[in-house]
Amino acid sequence: MVKAIFFDWFNTLARYEPPREALHSKALRELGIEVSPAEILPGVLEADSYFFEEHASSPVEKRKPEEQAEVYTHYQRIVLAKAGVKADQELLGKVMKRIGGLFEGITFVLFDDVLATLKMLKQQDFTLGLLTNLAKDMGPICRKLSLEPYLDFVITSAEAGVDKPNPLIFQAALQRAGVDASETIYVGDQYKIDVVGARGVGINPILIDRYNLYPEFSDCPRIRNLTELAKYL
Repeated sequence: MVKAIFFDWFNTLARYEPPREALHSKALRELGIEVSPAEILPGVLEADSYFFEEHASSPVEKRKPEEQAEVYTHYQRIVLAKAGVKADQELLGKVMKRIGGLFEGITFVLFDDVLATLKMLKQQDFTLGLLTNLAKDMGPICRKLSLEPYLDFVITSAEAGVDKPNPLIFQAALQRAGVDASETIYVGDQYKIDVVGARGVGINPILIDRYNLYPEFSDCPRIRNLTELAKYL
């Protein structure tokens, strides 16, 4: 019997606003390169997977400056290559500098299915938690986005002292919820970080694949949006 449901944050409950593909498109346009946001999105998603796996193996912010720079440069290289843009080191530098400026003031917005789904789950007395590798204080963000009435707790990587997929952050959530792993579902969008991490402590994982990145996935339930979650409860 399911008693608790834990959620990942980015690309599960929320996304950036303005969308990053729009900011990349604007940065390239200002440099004389016309690429639409739709053409950039696949590269952003592929680069995200690269970054999250790198971060899971060794937190990027704890690496040497030159190693951090290489990760971020390779991230941008993936984005541009996927969009068909041939970029030398000089162009990469210009794009990264321009995007850095455009990212100032970027914020989060919820996906359209989030509040209605959380409200439904809360009415059914599930314990709901948020687990995120973001190290920032999530309180103000959750209040601004009207999430506080529905979430019983939030655990960040800063609070847990580790990032997903480390078992400790999942175990901290189980302890906070007061449930066994077998009574818990975890919903996240990254296979190695979310699915493997949750399964490693016995939590039942569900992969949310909003952008249809894993069409052949059969390792655990795969949903395209949160409204599909109800059939697994």
